[in-house]
Amino acid sequence: MARLRRTMAAVLTLAFVVPAVAACESEKPARQDQPSPTTTAPTVEPRTAPVRTTGRGPELPAEGAWLGAWVKPQFHTAAGRAEALEEFDRAAGGKLALAHMFHQWNEPFPGPTEQAFQSLGKLQMISWQGTDTRSTTSGIYDSLIRQRAQDVKAFGVPVLLRYRWEMDRPNLAATIHSPEDYVAAWKHVRAIFTEAGVTNAAWVWCPHADGFAEDERAAEAYYPGDDQVDWLCADVYPSPEWNGFGERMDHFMAFAQQHPRPVVVGEFGLTQEGRPGQRAAWLREVGPYLKKHPQIKAAVYFAAKQTQKPLYDSTFRNDPESAAVFKELATDPYFTQPPPDLSPSAGASPTPAR
Repeated sequence: MARLRRTMAAVLTLAFVVPAVAACESEKPARQDQPSPTTTAPTVEPRTAPVRTTGRGPELPAEGAWLGAWVKPQFHTAAGRAEALEEFDRAAGGKLALAHMFHQWNEPFPGPTEQAFQSLGKLQMISWQGTDTRSTTSGIYDSLIRQRAQDVKAFGVPVLLRYRWEMDRPNLAATIHSPEDYVAAWKHVRAIFTEAGVTNAAWVWCPHADGFAEDERAAEAYYPGDDQVDWLCADVYPSPEWNGFGERMDHFMAFAQQHPRPVVVGEFGLTQEGRPGQRAAWLREVGPYLKKHPQIKAAVYFAAKQTQKPLYDSTFRNDPESAAVFKELATDPYFTQPPPDLSPSAGASPTPAR
């Protein structure tokens, strides 16, 4: 019965081509059950003004952008995750700079997986699930939040911390409650990290790109403010109608260009089967689009094969054409920037971050 309840909970949160937390810490984007939004994308002029952070986390790449991945492992252990990432990286040319990891709200981190990725010399993005926003601001989780802050500080190395991503998803409304509640929870959690003196974690705000294409989702209303956010972020996947990568990202980048923050594409992946050549064509858009928008400083691929409903396979095991396109992307000098200084001392800031 306990396994059935966990399975049902995971299924209920799988919707809108977005990830949902499973017991193995991984996240699985589902097929869309409803038509993709058809809002016309705005015309977006790339931001040319400087971008910066509020002083937390990794130094930005001097030029180009980092490329990374989350790879579903055969075994959900630190060694299994590191092995899966290394295998994916080797197939892509061995130049990926960034590793991604998901954690549920109650799960301690950083842990063995982060240590394993650190030993590989990878910059890391940690996605932290979050919980009910009103419970968060009530203070009942303050001791848990404080412990996570202390553990991140002790880890020492610069990381990207993606707190409660895709908050604009309709199926999260019962725990997010409202944009105001989400912003209050964000500020509450970040304030505890600030009080603990955590300067090595850059706060990543990450709605879904479709949250800017669908007026009713109003993702912009969830933005905590430039003083609260170090990196902007969006997740983007192809819909059954195969909206282009650039078309979906343009909705988000129209917002991003108004804010002086670097951008990371938190997740992108080929979660639809498509007609022959369609997957590769969608993926082929990514490199030129990222180069067109130098505000985008990192992009993270989501590679997983889901064998239970909803079914999808965003790996390249049976898609050599897309594998070749991704390898071309991953070995392009623009995306082979070395990771920042990942020594523990690099995570220490001489002045407190706001």
